[in-house]
Amino acid sequence: MSRGSGKGLSLKDKLDGNELDLSLCDLNEVPVRELAALPKATVLDLSCNNLISLPSDFCSLMHLVKLDLSKNRLQQLPLDFGRLVNLQHLDLLNNCLVTLPVSFAQLKNLKWLDLKDNPLDPVLAKVAGDCLDEKQCKQAAVKVLQHMKAIQSEQDRQRQRKLQAEREMEKKREAEQRAKEAQERELRKREKAEEKERRRREYDAQKAAKQEMEKKTKKETVHTRKAASSSRPPQPPRHKPSWSRSVLRVLLFVLFCILCTLAACKLTELQHQPLCVSVNTLYEDVVAALQNHKMLQNMLQHNSQQ
Repeated sequence: MSRGSGKGLSLKDKLDGNELDLSLCDLNEVPVRELAALPKATVLDLSCNNLISLPSDFCSLMHLVKLDLSKNRLQQLPLDFGRLVNLQHLDLLNNCLVTLPVSFAQLKNLKWLDLKDNPLDPVLAKVAGDCLDEKQCKQAAVKVLQHMKAIQSEQDRQRQRKLQAEREMEKKREAEQRAKEAQERELRKREKAEEKERRRREYDAQKAAKQEMEKKTKKETVHTRKAASSSRPPQPPRHKPSWSRSVLRVLLFVLFCILCTLAACKLTELQHQPLCVSVNTLYEDVVAALQNHKMLQNMLQHNSQQ
């Protein structure tokens, strides 16, 4: 392993049972890939190096039980540091830490913690206390875990409140959007009704105008006809048919029927029928009577002249 990079020297040479000592190696980065290849190295000593930060994949070394990062220049720990759930002993003495990541609360197996000689936040420094003996370091682990769990719970509550507020805001926006859409629909409905009413009034007005025009035209036609009839010469009054004319028409019809019957009985084969024989006889008698009557008139006229 070369100085600074941590690459070159085999880590197996540093491995003693389950302990891997990489202290005083002037490291400025952690050889995570090589460490991951040694899952039996549950105790790792990285103290007295030049580490400013830990890579994010460092938290994949979940087999670690004891970790010594003291006397480095660490300014912060990875956000997912809590993934090291098997960690029981953690030494962070003499670094540049101000706060701890919230995921620190997930180190449920942590039994020993040293945070001395760090520019910690006053609240966190007060919670951690001193780590001058085994008892104080164990108390520091318990108190810091409780403190970080409280912070995590508060952040969860804030996150929930924020999420709830966002949901309420979203519901409010949706309600406003629905109200706006309903208002727009009502506006369109009202405009449509007004347009329909306008067209209906126009139709009624056109219909009334058409009826008025037809009425006016009819009046003008009647007036024209009256004017034309008044300009014609007076015609003689028509006489109603009298009863005498009706009787005359009936007599003419009867006479016509008699003549037709006589013609049929005289000129057709029906003259030998009993009815025609009677008609012919009657006809001859009437003719004879008329002749006698004529002769009588002649005799009277001759006598009057004498």
